[in-house]
Amino acid sequence: MRYALVTGGSRGIGKAIACELAMAGLPVVINYHSNTEAAQATLNEITERGGQAELLSFDVADPEAIETALADWEAKHPDDYIAVVVNNAGIRRDNLMIFMQNEEWHNVVDTPLNGFFYVTRRLLKNMLTHRDGRVINIASLSGLKGLPGQTNYSAAKAALIGATKALAQEVAKRRVTVNAIAPGFIATDMTRDLDEKELSKMIPMGRFGKPEEVAALVAFLAGDKAAYITGQVIQINGGLYT
Repeated sequence: MRYALVTGGSRGIGKAIACELAMAGLPVVINYHSNTEAAQATLNEITERGGQAELLSFDVADPEAIETALADWEAKHPDDYIAVVVNNAGIRRDNLMIFMQNEEWHNVVDTPLNGFFYVTRRLLKNMLTHRDGRVINIASLSGLKGLPGQTNYSAAKAALIGATKALAQEVAKRRVTVNAIAPGFIATDMTRDLDEKELSKMIPMGRFGKPEEVAALVAFLAGDKAAYITGQVIQINGGLYT
């Protein structure tokens, strides 16, 4: 059976993606790091709606933890494989660069960028063997445009975009696609500290996006109809930056 893995899948955009993929018929592995309560709530929501999901806890920035968790999952699913991976996990530690501490830089880079590398590298072999796979990376407007106070976040997301384009060319002959989605301002826990009313004035559509709008695009890229789309960075930002 083909499974989908969503990193950082317990809240916000990740939760919406996990729910959308499950409703599309894919059994979903919901990765989370420490918020067990939120992860369980997401699992319950999916199963109550008739979907299939399970939880898998590990830190995407820890390659040993990833290996242990995925090896254990594979041992329990000898006839299954993860055909879709959504690299969604990410954190913000905003600061002006002149005041930015080493840990603020490294923590932000480690999660979305190194996490993409560790998780995707671990899962690629089965995708290539089956000649079937989807790698979907959640980048950001910040990685395309750059945003002040987010030198660390912008650097991580821009690097993720570059990696997306390179990997897509490496695995295309084996029918594995690799794409990135670059959301603008999306109403989630991660943006709760932002002035939504003021920032919405900058957005041509006049509002923040919804996690479900990002999730719908992920579900399309994960499906058969997107089999010829690879190496792309698709923006979803209400017209803020195109």
